[in-house]
Amino acid sequence: MGFLSLALIEAVLVGALSGLVGVLVVVRRRAFFATALTHSTFPGAVAAVVLGVAPALGAAVFSLALVGVMTALASIRRLGGQVASGLVLTSGFALGALLQALNPNLPIQIESFLVGSILTVNPADIWLTAAMLAIAVIVIAAFGKELLFSSFDGAAYRAAGYRMWLPELLSLVLIAGTVVVAMPAVGSILAIALIVGPAASARLWAPSIASMTVAAPLIGAATAVAGVLASTALGISAGGTISLIAAIVFVITLGARELGARTRLGTPRRTQPARSAA
Repeated sequence: MGFLSLALIEAVLVGALSGLVGVLVVVRRRAFFATALTHSTFPGAVAAVVLGVAPALGAAVFSLALVGVMTALASIRRLGGQVASGLVLTSGFALGALLQALNPNLPIQIESFLVGSILTVNPADIWLTAAMLAIAVIVIAAFGKELLFSSFDGAAYRAAGYRMWLPELLSLVLIAGTVVVAMPAVGSILAIALIVGPAASARLWAPSIASMTVAAPLIGAATAVAGVLASTALGISAGGTISLIAAIVFVITLGARELGARTRLGTPRRTQPARSAA
């Protein structure tokens, strides 16, 4: 199988996965957390290369550790989740840059961790992405009601006797896993565009969360495939092209929605013709 065929298969899988998990990111308002996580998995991948193990393994271990750190920091009342995400984002990325500087002769292009290289993915990357997609589908199918309930009304969720830690942990682990498997395709920095963009676009038009959950993976897969084809035709970075198309799709969707709303508001109401006096 040629490199382009492998890239297109990976694009479909990683786009669908990113769109599906992106629904949780958008609904639970975890975009800044996901951004911090995408940047902070970079040092895990670099450390793995230094130690001679698979970069995905290092990124996975580091991301899970970061989930624990960010959850602990967010539980401090005077800090909160936004402060914790900001601290992890900057310190994690700085650690990756430091590891790269201390090991300048690494046998791999570190830039591929940042912006991705989907045209060089191998069957192992594809199987890993497929496994993560299957896990995400199973988790959302099994715990979808709890995830939505806790997202929209946390107080009522706790009052009903449920524990908030379970849906929070499930969503964070799914986000972390998606970031890790998306790294070979779109990189640790650009992954956030493919995770948030399709879900945000679907959110603008979908009449329900169920339809949004169906639309977002389709938009994500189409975006990733379009990015691969466009980058191949133009000879430019695939990761950057995928991310840019995700942003363009959102802007067009938002503009079409606003235009449609203004058109509906500007349409005059039909008035009944006046009856003639007898």
